[in-house]
Order: sequence, then structure tokens, then C-alpha cells
Amino acid sequence: MQKTVCLRVEEIAKSLDLRVLEPGNGCVTFATGEIGRPGLQFTGFYEHFVPERVQLIGNAEMQYLKMLDYDDVYARMERFMGYRIPCIVCSRSNEPPKALLDCAKKMAVPVFGSDMRTDDLGHMILSYVVRELAPTILVHGVLLDVFGVGVLLRGPSGIGKSETAVEMIKMGHRLVADDVVEISRVAPNRLSGRAPELTRHMVEVRGIGIVDVRYLFGVGAVNAEKTIDLCIDLELWNENTRYDRTGTEMRHDRILDVDVPTTRIPVSPGRNLSVVVEIAARSFRLRRIGYDAGEELSRRAAEVLNKK
Repeated sequence: MQKTVCLRVEEIAKSLDLRVLEPGNGCVTFATGEIGRPGLQFTGFYEHFVPERVQLIGNAEMQYLKMLDYDDVYARMERFMGYRIPCIVCSRSNEPPKALLDCAKKMAVPVFGSDMRTDDLGHMILSYVVRELAPTILVHGVLLDVFGVGVLLRGPSGIGKSETAVEMIKMGHRLVADDVVEISRVAPNRLSGRAPELTRHMVEVRGIGIVDVRYLFGVGAVNAEKTIDLCIDLELWNENTRYDRTGTEMRHDRILDVDVPTTRIPVSPGRNLSVVVEIAARSFRLRRIGYDAGEELSRRAAEVLNKK
């Protein structure tokens, strides 16, 4: 089932730094992240037209409309907007003809303006709409940026996720979200995480309360959003559980239909979790460029056995 999202005109204008030329019905309903360039439609060609797309008017289309008289533009816009398009965006500081704005007001179609180049504006709109339409879930955990690796710490309440995050921030790493992580699938094989607006930059430290990392450690200690590359599940040490000793048993956890590399770290008194998490991130980076210490150990062992 196709997902749709409805956003207020003011919210879109603020997020994309657009001017509201005509508010229309006050909101825009997005059903697809694709962008439409309606030059052919202005000439009357509607075969293969997809009205659900954001309609981006560039310099060429705008100059064509300005060659026409008021009645002609109005008639073309009435047919064009009759397909119930979500909105119109005009690039390169182009002011649309009065007939376009009058028709948009009548048909309740929002119209935006921007000073950006058409291609740049199209890429920005595409990125914004795709993100708004992305499947999203909320997960209990802590998301950190560790050496450029997005590390999602999971585990039961009270196991030390937030305290580990604070220690890692002191080591120079960055906080993305604490307690609640908002995860979106922004590409077929890529997840992105961020904090809900209510708890952004905040960390709960038991016994102290809520602290604002941005003010406590500086703006360099926080990151608004980060790709989720590695999941680390923290659990209390259990002597009857078999834990990976070589690092060759990397498993994957499926989140929003994306397989995320996952490792399990036992927690016991006196163990420095921040250092362990940092090592896990470093090891993950090495695996990503082709070096695996566990496989190297196995190769050396095999060479020794072969010599014997």
C-alpha cells in the first residue's frame, strides 16, 4: 500500500527555505518522491503524466508561459491543476504569471518560489520528500556516531546505555539520540536514525537527571542524524551463555527489512563499555575495507597446521 504524508505549507516552506506565493488549501499531500517537470503538459501533452509528483517549473517552462496572454495561461493551468497536483515550485527567482496564481487560488493548489537553480532545487525536494515518505519506527536505545560509524546500542533499561554514551562523548564521539531512536529506511539498504524533536540533544543520567549534551559539551558533541551501520546488544553476563571469542560469528538483525550487522556484548561489573564499543566500531570499519582479525587468526592457524 502506497504511503502518503500531509504537511502544512508553512512547515514545507521553512524546511526547504521556500517562499509561499499561494498557500492553496494550506497543506501538501505527498505520495511519491519523484519530481515532475510539466513543460510538455503546458503545451497540451498529457500522455504518461503523473499528477502525484511535485511539479517543478524551471526557467524554460516559465519563459514559455510568459509568452502567452492571461486567458491562455489560465486555461492551460486550469486543465493542469485539474489533475489535483500536490503543489507547484518555481525556481530561479521566477515570478509566475498572475493567471497561474489566480488559478492556483481557485483550485486550492499551493505555489512556492525559490532562488535556487532548478536542478539543485529538484535534488533538495527529492531528498526531503523521500525522507518524509520513508517507513519509520521508534526503537529503545542509544545512537552514537563513533569514528563515522553509526552505532545503535540496545539493551534493557538500567544496563548502562546512557552512561556509556556520556563516557563516549567525553572521548570525542557524538550523540545522535538517547532512549528513543527514530529510524527511517531512506534507501532500500540504508537506515537513518535521529532523535525525536522532544528529546533532541538530551541524555538521561540516572541519579542526576536530564542533561543537554549540546550545552554541556558543545555543538561538536551532537549529530542530528546518522546512518545506522552497526547494532550492539548489551546484556548482563551469563556464565552459561556462549559468547563469540574470535569475532567471526557476526550476525544480522532485520530492521525495516534491512539487514544490520549485530554483535552481542556481555556486561559485567568493572567492564569499560565505552572502550569496548569504540573497539567494536574500529573493527567494523576494518571489516568494511576488507580486513578481519578473526579470519587473519584462522589463516595463521591454518598455516601453522600445514607446516606441521
